[in-house]
Amino acid sequence: MFARALTSARRATLAVRAKHTLPDLDYPYNALEPVISSQIMKLHHTKHHATYVAGLNAAEEKLKAAQLSNDVQAQVAIQPLLRFHGGGHVNHTIFWKNLIGESQGGGQLHDSALKNAIDTQFGGKDKLSSHMNNMAAGIQGSGWAWLTLNQKGELDVITTANQDMAASVGHVPLLGIDAWEHAFYLDYMNVKMDYFKNIWRVVNWKDVARRYDEGVAQQAK
Repeated sequence: MFARALTSARRATLAVRAKHTLPDLDYPYNALEPVISSQIMKLHHTKHHATYVAGLNAAEEKLKAAQLSNDVQAQVAIQPLLRFHGGGHVNHTIFWKNLIGESQGGGQLHDSALKNAIDTQFGGKDKLSSHMNNMAAGIQGSGWAWLTLNQKGELDVITTANQDMAASVGHVPLLGIDAWEHAFYLDYMNVKMDYFKNIWRVVNWKDVARRYDEGVAQQAK
């Protein structure tokens, strides 16, 4: 009886510790100006991303209750919430790391395995950005444009709807561009192509290159 109670207490402690939290940014909200204003950054981070975190935690609590009661129907019904809020949390966590102010090296792609792959497959960073911008502009409604490492070990550009993750189609996410209106509307209104063009000025290519190297190494195992 005591051992069972202790195990239950430990499980409860682990459940509390497993709660998802809003990650801190590596830079102040005004660090990406004038490309992205501090107003958008603060709203995007503290309101939109925070909502996904809260929604994910709530969905996981519902899933846990459904599993404990062996309610299969409820478990299945919760999956769209997990996909949406979980994807929103994961995608935004990548997005913040993918960005850095121009004065801190934003937009600068230095010699690396990633640069070599971009030059080989796309003909350079400018051609990649143009292609990715066109893909992002073609998203109907809300979604994301991604530079990924596909299952063949090649760079790829894909889009995902809503908050779907690149990983959900078997791709390793390297660079994500948020094409939801909340990411740009206060600054760019309905001219979203200007947002897509300007965001490349604050891309943290060191982070993208790190993700590429890790993805290649993982696939080689």
